[in-house]
Amino acid sequence: MKPEVYRAFGTAVVAAVLLVVSACGDGAFVPNDVVPSPEQVAYQEMEFIGFIHFTVNTFTDKEWGYGDESPDIFNPTALDTDQWVAVAAEVGMRELILTTKHHDGFALWPSAYTEHSVASSAWEGGEGDVVGAFVESARKHDVAVGFYLSPWDRNHAGYGSADYIEYYHNQLRELLTQYGDVTEVWFDGANGGDGYYGGAREERRIDRETYYDWENTWGLVKELQPATLIFSDAGPDIRWIGNENGYAGETNWSTINAKGIVVGGADSDYLNTGDPAGADWVVPLCNTSIRPGWFYHASQDDQVKSLDALLEVYYKSVGRNCVLLLNIPPDQRGVFHENDIEALRTFRRTLDAIFDENLAAGGMVETDSQWGRGGRYGGGNVVDNNLETFWAAAPGTQSGSVTVRLPAQTTFDHVVLQEPIAYGQRVSSFRVEARDGQGWRVVTRGTTIGYKRILQFDEVTADAVRVIIEEANNPPALSEVGLFDAP
Repeated sequence: MKPEVYRAFGTAVVAAVLLVVSACGDGAFVPNDVVPSPEQVAYQEMEFIGFIHFTVNTFTDKEWGYGDESPDIFNPTALDTDQWVAVAAEVGMRELILTTKHHDGFALWPSAYTEHSVASSAWEGGEGDVVGAFVESARKHDVAVGFYLSPWDRNHAGYGSADYIEYYHNQLRELLTQYGDVTEVWFDGANGGDGYYGGAREERRIDRETYYDWENTWGLVKELQPATLIFSDAGPDIRWIGNENGYAGETNWSTINAKGIVVGGADSDYLNTGDPAGADWVVPLCNTSIRPGWFYHASQDDQVKSLDALLEVYYKSVGRNCVLLLNIPPDQRGVFHENDIEALRTFRRTLDAIFDENLAAGGMVETDSQWGRGGRYGGGNVVDNNLETFWAAAPGTQSGSVTVRLPAQTTFDHVVLQEPIAYGQRVSSFRVEARDGQGWRVVTRGTTIGYKRILQFDEVTADAVRVIIEEANNPPALSEVGLFDAP
């Protein structure tokens, strides 16, 4: 036998032995080839985070500043970062991302590399630091910190040249060395166009594929803060979902092929659904604003998203394997507007009322197969309210079923399913059946699950529920099965 044939034969034998050991014993569940990092898992478990857009635009009534605004325009009368963070924490946001610099180039901290910053503003006599106050408030309320630093800068004279990239890196270095741990750094694809550019007042175009030197820019972030997650169209850690409505696709894989994706020029449809054959785990993120604009405009005080609109965003983001990033813009006082706060609180109360009690808890669970022996991967894990434990189907399978026999006849109109994503994303097709007085009937079906899938349907009353995994790329696994009834 040739050496290479022998090696192949030996590998096959080892794999077969491991399969038998796993099936007959209690071998550890085998992860997929592509899995998230521990930091990505923790990020996905946040579920709901916030964005804060606040700069000179707040005072000029613009969405995109031109870059020629006087720093003195920035002068909030009652800036209160504690209010921002306290409200965010109250409504369940686990992280806040601050726009430290938007496209206008105005820095919300006293950067040593520009005079176009709070240090030249009327606010606090030029002695203030919005970023520093924000970070201090976030630490106080145990909310994670994220920074957005616009790659495009319509104020800087050197934008479009190599000098600007050095400037941009210097500002990144300031943010990532002066304010402690940062959970996320956010990069978007708004690149080039008309600007002030130090008085040139012209249009500048850049090659978005090469100009920002993304490999080294992202490398600088990881060098300064290795655990920080990076968002962009291409990740490398978190990806845009392809729209600003807050809606993920009905099918949404956490895996994509990130290589070759251009920041600011990606295929939105591809980002919206992910790729089951993707080689990279890049957490999908849905971003939208609580108002039509990203910055505060008094004319939009009566256009804050309704409860129904916020719930739709939630179901199509968190309920489709995404993290939801919701923007709340401070007003000219420097605080969240009362209308925004009331909308957020109503939203939170409603979510708490819907998902207060898992009606599947206490049910008896049966499965059609199980990985190994004993209870380590048994069906009971799907109703124990513990994401660390899970049911897994037998080795070699790509389908399976979990039946939850309820303690009594139960009425519900939501089902929540979760996969143990630390082991990868597996399910590509499933259906949910309920046993009512007429027997088993399908109440809903779906494609991907991922970290969390929430499905709504007309109320049903049943004494048992069956989740049937029709297709998966490896033995399927579920960490939680939840049943809920909206008040």
